[in-house]
Amino acid sequence: QVQLVESWGGSVQFGGSLRLSCAASGDTYSKYCMGWILQAPGNEREGVARIDFYGSASYVDSVKGRFTISQDNGKNNLYLQMSSLKPEDSAMYYCAAHGTAYCPSSASDFHYRGQGTQVTVSS
Repeated sequence: QVQLVESWGGSVQFGGSLRLSCAASGDTYSKYCMGWILQAPGNEREGVARIDFYGSASYVDSVKGRFTISQDNGKNNLYLQMSSLKPEDSAMYYCAAHGTAYCPSSASDFHYRGQGTQVTVSS
């Protein structure tokens, strides 16, 4: 089992940038697909970015070219660099892990999830 703690959410203006961080602890020796999911009030959770154990990343269309997911070499920290932020990006962002090296077909399919960090983008 892996524990995930997100940090560095916040409030920015339209067009601004934020870099979210996620610290993983516990069973960090296993191979995981890692990702970020968001949930806005009244909406379903949506997977926005994922990276498999081997470093292959994928993104939902709405964030392609604006968001970049990355991991450190030890795979204990996951990041989401967000640029050109829009008000519709405002949501609670969760770090998440799926217990396989390759990511599943569903972008929101994860076994573990952190408590989340709030991102608010004002116009």
